[in-house]
Amino acid sequence: MKSSYRLLACTLALFGSIAAVAAPLPKDKEKEKEHEGKLVDSGSFGIFQNGHRVGTETFSIYQTGGGSVISSEFKTENTPPDLQSSELQLASNGDIKRYDWKEVSPEKAQASVTPNADFLTQKWSSGPDDKEHEQPYLLSVSTSILDDYFFIQRELLAWKYVAMACKQDKGLVQCPQKQHVKFATMNPHQHSSASIEVESLGVEKVTFKGAQVDLNRVQLKSEAGAWQLWLDDHWKVMRMSVSGENTEVVRD
Repeated sequence: MKSSYRLLACTLALFGSIAAVAAPLPKDKEKEKEHEGKLVDSGSFGIFQNGHRVGTETFSIYQTGGGSVISSEFKTENTPPDLQSSELQLASNGDIKRYDWKEVSPEKAQASVTPNADFLTQKWSSGPDDKEHEQPYLLSVSTSILDDYFFIQRELLAWKYVAMACKQDKGLVQCPQKQHVKFATMNPHQHSSASIEVESLGVEKVTFKGAQVDLNRVQLKSEAGAWQLWLDDHWKVMRMSVSGENTEVVRD
């Protein structure tokens, strides 16, 4: 499996592996906003069930001097639409600095995940009149967030796999097939955690938007089931699907 040196540099900069290959980071140590960083990926995913579009996720990933910021908005197709947003802040080594989620409509709810010493704590409320709840987790700050409705977070997990399992040789990235790496993940919506096994399944020729293209296939597998991801040569997700279900996520 091959990809570009530029993508590996961005991936390593986000997740802090093989520092000698990583692109240099800005020197400004002040708190940075998304637009002040380097744009790594942005766009939107269409979410389809049984062939019908049911929602859209609009996302952006910025690399900053202090790490990275991943912002996402999920909106359903119904009228009025259900609307949720999230922002994930990661340190330069990929550790969680903060995760915020908000439901804008039809309800007003919010949640946050922050480090507490070496572990994570989640706080949430189900509405403006609901008191704040708090739950500690015996999960390290290196845990990956995989929340409901925010599919770009699965691309981040694939990048984390690339940084750990793949090698750069003569400007190309090579990922050994069938090499499994396990990651601890947290789903704030469900107040749950899970171990997910990630592996590269090689390059496949698939139909994408009416054309035959070669895409890198990566599988995310847990006790709850498996996700199939197809990524281009820059390791950006073009398509995802849930094994055994009629749910598909496609880049617009």
